[in-house]
Amino acid sequence: MELTERKMKIMQAVVRNYLETGEPVGSRTISKYTDLNLSSATIRNEMADLEEMGYIVQPHTSAGRIPTDMGYRLYVDTMMESKMREVEEIKENLLEKEERLDQLLKQTAKLLATNTNYATMVSAPSIHRNKLKLIQLSKVNKKQLLVVVVVEGNVIKNSILDVDNELNEETVLKLNILLNTHLNGLTIEEINLAMITAIKQQAGVHSDIVAEVIDAIASAIHEEEDLEIYTSGATNIFKYPELVQNDKASELIGTFEEKEKLNELVIKTLAEEENTGIQVYIGNESPVETMRDCSIVTATYDLGEGMKGTIGIIGPKRMDYDKVVDNLKGVMHQLDSIYKKE
Repeated sequence: MELTERKMKIMQAVVRNYLETGEPVGSRTISKYTDLNLSSATIRNEMADLEEMGYIVQPHTSAGRIPTDMGYRLYVDTMMESKMREVEEIKENLLEKEERLDQLLKQTAKLLATNTNYATMVSAPSIHRNKLKLIQLSKVNKKQLLVVVVVEGNVIKNSILDVDNELNEETVLKLNILLNTHLNGLTIEEINLAMITAIKQQAGVHSDIVAEVIDAIASAIHEEEDLEIYTSGATNIFKYPELVQNDKASELIGTFEEKEKLNELVIKTLAEEENTGIQVYIGNESPVETMRDCSIVTATYDLGEGMKGTIGIIGPKRMDYDKVVDNLKGVMHQLDSIYKKE
């Protein structure tokens, strides 16, 4: 008997619904759960075929169906094949795209420094409230699991999880289904206690592993990374006498060379969610102590899928604000048209 596309959609609906509810799934539920627009009678016939093929089973008379191990295997293989094909495409394109972006941001910093005659900085995009795209558990050895997390922005994070008891392949597959069914498309901030409790209940004796996996996901996404910052035009500081007095220039140049203080500026800018436009810090308003005699104008650029970064222009308090803002707006528009819409 052929496993048609229609049968496959019904099979997937049975598995997803059973994972969510833990209850046998009937034809009426499937008719509401899919976009096939089929009658309950037609769905019952298809489910009868799936039962004959060994993918689902009726636990007792007059009940709906639940997946068999063979059904779980079909669902997992189909889902993981699609997801891993996507991951492979990500891996193939990621390095090339990162290299293009690296060059683009360097050119952006240089262009702004040339056009404004001030010092400039551009941070590479960082993860910001990303949604989960894929969670994959796989056995490393008897006592360890590899947790692979893919989030929007095509960011891939790996971590190793120690387990007390050895898990067989079927258990690992079922945990993969459970986690992906409930968590795909969510940000870490959207994963609440009630949701975690529900997943742990469905995991049964493996609830402790679910809790550890969710902790590993949160840790992987929130782990601090070295923030890449591109700078240009630091020597433009010497063009402004008020910034050269009392070793001020050397302090500013040091800030651009070491970049640690620039990290603080980027983190502050990105942390303020409402600051989606252009921000101006004048004198003592500056988050960077060595720049308290300067003005800083920043803008947050958004490449989509939660990937955001900061562009900053640093100059004297008497800087040409109109010109600086116009340049920032132009650069943000170019980044949007060149990168976000690729």
